[in-house]
Amino acid sequence: MSRIRIDTMDGRLGFTADSVVLAEYVHRPDNPQLESPRPYFSPIRTRAGELVSLYRPHDHVWHKGITWSLPVVGDENFWGGPTFVDRRGYVQLPNNGTQGHREFPVVDDESTARFVEALDWVTEGGEQLFEEQRIVGATLLDDDSWLLAFATSMRNVSGRLIPIGSPTTRGRENAGYGGLFWRGPRSFTGGSVLAPGIAGGDELRGTRAPWMGFTGRHDVTGAASTIVMIDDPGNLQHPPQWFARSEEFACLCPAPFFSEEHEVEPGATLDLRYGVVIADGASDPDRAAALAAAGSARLPDLLNS
Repeated sequence: MSRIRIDTMDGRLGFTADSVVLAEYVHRPDNPQLESPRPYFSPIRTRAGELVSLYRPHDHVWHKGITWSLPVVGDENFWGGPTFVDRRGYVQLPNNGTQGHREFPVVDDESTARFVEALDWVTEGGEQLFEEQRIVGATLLDDDSWLLAFATSMRNVSGRLIPIGSPTTRGRENAGYGGLFWRGPRSFTGGSVLAPGIAGGDELRGTRAPWMGFTGRHDVTGAASTIVMIDDPGNLQHPPQWFARSEEFACLCPAPFFSEEHEVEPGATLDLRYGVVIADGASDPDRAAALAAAGSARLPDLLNS
């Protein structure tokens, strides 16, 4: 039976099944400070090898496949690029922090494709705000789909209260992005955003749902693929509001800080868990719901310590 294995490469880990590199996790990026350097998943592919991610698009060079990115961490930016300032708009400030890889305490390629990572969140000015433990795992669901699982545990080591929010909590309407963010390929622009019982586009941004999906088509092959992101029931603000786009570009983000800031006390820990199902073929809301259910059922196997 096929399984996913972890391959260690220079500065990255690869998830591979049946000779297809399904995803690469780059933990030592060489990006400039303006892009808030942080680990990311890119490229990301379906089991058939179709590329479903985009790296450093010219319109938003800080978008990188799938990343854990937070634009409003107090007055710091761990998203990249300019910061939204009320009544001023987006302003480039000296506040682009870094999520720095420290070590992999666990890389398990025997029983499951899973790793544990330790990271430090450090501001551009050199102050450490969080120590993070990150768990990532992957498994095949069927011949057409696989699951990427992600969990974060962020402990506030700054000695002070840290509010986490979004551009919306700072004054920009319906721009609540921040969290586990997926940027899709250019050819997905104009594709369908999927949610329980509905398919649409940008009008679904801000919708609360336990999962949300996106289906689009690829250049060259004309094939279709689907992404479904799953919010764990134990997460803050579950079911979350979602940041989703289709008209300008394809993206999805379960955004726990969309319209309300969450304060992390000194010494306290913020814990969040997600699943991402990557599937070959087009989907409607019913198929997306089935993919979400299949992914949700496997999350505990990959994320429980």
